Amino acid sequence: MNEAELLIGGLLVAIAGLSALARWLSLPYPIVLVLGGALFGFVPGVHAVKLNPDVVLVVFLPPLLYGAAFFANLADLRANLRPIALTSIGLVLATMVAVAAAAHALIPGLSWAAAFVLGAVVSPTDPLAGAAIMRRLQVPRRLVSVVEGEGLFNDATALVAYRIAVAAVVSGSFSLADAGLKFVLGAAGGIAIGLAVGWVIAEIRARTTDAQVSITISLFSGYAAFVPADAAGVSGVLAAVTTGIYMGVRGPSIIPPRIRLQGNMAWDILDFVLNASLFVLVGLQLRPVLDGLAGESAEALAGYALAVSGVVIFTRMAWVFTVPYLIRALDRRPSQRARRTTAGTRLVAGWSGMRGAVSLAAALALPLRTDAGTPFAHRSLLIFLTFAVIFATLVVQGLSLPALIRRVRLAPDDVDGNEELRARLVAVRAALAEIDELAAEDWTRDETVDRMRRAYEYRQRRFKAQAGKIEDDGYEDRSVAYQRMVQAVLAAQRAALVRLRNDGQISNEVMNRVVRELDLEETRLEI
Repeated sequence: MNEAELLIGGLLVAIAGLSALARWLSLPYPIVLVLGGALFGFVPGVHAVKLNPDVVLVVFLPPLLYGAAFFANLADLRANLRPIALTSIGLVLATMVAVAAAAHALIPGLSWAAAFVLGAVVSPTDPLAGAAIMRRLQVPRRLVSVVEGEGLFNDATALVAYRIAVAAVVSGSFSLADAGLKFVLGAAGGIAIGLAVGWVIAEIRARTTDAQVSITISLFSGYAAFVPADAAGVSGVLAAVTTGIYMGVRGPSIIPPRIRLQGNMAWDILDFVLNASLFVLVGLQLRPVLDGLAGESAEALAGYALAVSGVVIFTRMAWVFTVPYLIRALDRRPSQRARRTTAGTRLVAGWSGMRGAVSLAAALALPLRTDAGTPFAHRSLLIFLTFAVIFATLVVQGLSLPALIRRVRLAPDDVDGNEELRARLVAVRAALAEIDELAAEDWTRDETVDRMRRAYEYRQRRFKAQAGKIEDDGYEDRSVAYQRMVQAVLAAQRAALVRLRNDGQISNEVMNRVVRELDLEETRLEI
């Protein structure tokens, strides 16, 4: 078995085992995966694993961005556009400047250009661990949406700034006007390509009835936007995000239900496997990162790591407790006053700024030499500091975030529950209206119409009782009893089908086909 096979096998085992351990410990799996990967990298006999930055920036990043954008709450993003824009653009640039100033002052011989490279690398957040903790502890949805929206868009700001800073180091020159123009053109170009690719994909999928082909197109849609945008020198991140949002809007009306159901299942698995693989690979990078700093003073490295990590955390905390209040002082519209948040909410938002694989990939992508042929100064040190920031924010902040959320006692909201109940009521009204129209058709039968009408009328009464619009006359208890009965009946059918398969009376393929229909029927139940 060669080294690549060992790596793939070990990675799969690590993902499954560490993810199970994370669930057992009730910890976000990214934290456990990073720690486990770091420890695994130092096991005697295990070769150092060097992560190719293109693997993250080109292989992993596009589908993750597309999937996150496709399933994002667009209404929440639109409603919280100002705080998301402030953090995904303003905070990223502020963090870059603060880290650059601190690193330039602290590290002997570090140029301003290299310091800005470090600042750009560690400025974007990875919301996965933070959002997972918040959802588990029932944090208000608006806060979760802001944190996820920030993570969705701040990669674009950081990577554009990163390219500008790296170009300054490699070429030895910098123009503020040129950098500003590249920033604007990169963002605008990425959005334009994303919209164009999204329209093309939507037109293709609207005409595709084969589930395998349609889902395959979905899985590769992020690449279809990212690769041409990146090749054109504009933001591939914004292109993938824009395509995801566009398809998220049009998808429900053009994708058949059967394909949509299978596609959602495929995306659930793909998203988990990609994220889990990335965090294990991040942990595995600790050993080669340290190998690149052989001979450096451990005390000095620890001091640099603590200082840079502290600046990253402090800048974010200072931002969330100053800039929103300045905006509040300038904008006194009643609509904005109604959306103001508490100090506890700001504290949780500030402490959730964890870094992830995108930062490490950007650091590993630093060129080895400049245009003049000289080595890229302090390259190994920049990579080490990036890993230190990822480790400090992900582990220290990630482990302490649940205690902080409990301490500030954020009042949980029931926005999702209220919206789901409203959606069910609207859907039932639409069903009853359609049944009334179909009753006049020649091809419908009176007994069928009556049976369907009574079923939907009962559902309507049950939902109205849940919403408090009518008195609950035992609707919920009867519904739960009925659904438990349906579950038992479906289980009996599955058992009978398994016995038929085991006796050789039907094939495994036939059994799975019928069992899938039973499974789909059970997914309609609410218990």
